[in-house]
Amino acid sequence: MTYNHDLAVLSVGAIATIGLYTILYRENRFYRFFEHLFLGLASGWALVALWTETLKSLWWDKLVGASASDGNSAAMGYWVYIMLLPIGAMGYMVFSKKHNWMSRIPIGIILGLYSGQQFNAWTNRYIPQMAGTMKSIIPTAGFFKPDPNALNPALGPVKGDLYGSEALNNLIFIFTVLCVLSYFLFSFDVKNKLVKSASLMGRWLLMIGFGAIFGTTVMMRFSLLIDRMFFIWIEFVKQGLFHLK
Repeated sequence: MTYNHDLAVLSVGAIATIGLYTILYRENRFYRFFEHLFLGLASGWALVALWTETLKSLWWDKLVGASASDGNSAAMGYWVYIMLLPIGAMGYMVFSKKHNWMSRIPIGIILGLYSGQQFNAWTNRYIPQMAGTMKSIIPTAGFFKPDPNALNPALGPVKGDLYGSEALNNLIFIFTVLCVLSYFLFSFDVKNKLVKSASLMGRWLLMIGFGAIFGTTVMMRFSLLIDRMFFIWIEFVKQGLFHLK
């Protein structure tokens, strides 16, 4: 029998997959071995990805510049980027008892930059969401939105028309938002029956939303399991062992 490189790779992958899934039985050394093997490979891959996807493009290329090649124009290097090297190296001084105070300098710089970026990210993310909750609930056209493919382009729907089905969806959306917000009225005692009912409804709506998120997480786990079982039973057993030459 001649050596088959593809079969060897499939065999190692199948053994590693089975080894990791032995945790479903109980904690064992076989699982621990492949867990540490995976962590080691992931750490090595992370180091390579850190250089190829971050440091090289965002720091090294801007530091040394680039020469003209393959139709791309030359780019001038900016040697001021060399100052980032000692600042980044200071972060590793956290392992030194004598000089660990130096690690606070890059941490402070990162926290300052991150705080400014997060403020900008918060406004870009949540302000549009707040504006998006302001939905119209008054229809201006028929109930059902017609199929655009079945309409004459010259007689198509007017831009800005709100159909009854869309208005109903907007009404349900606004009702959900108001009920969920009323659930978080913890600062004072609510005695109004309407507000209490809305708060209770908001709790149920939150539970439904969290349940949907949990269900999505479970389906992601099942998708991963199906992918691994496809690898073992189709790629390894059927295509690997049954077609062994």
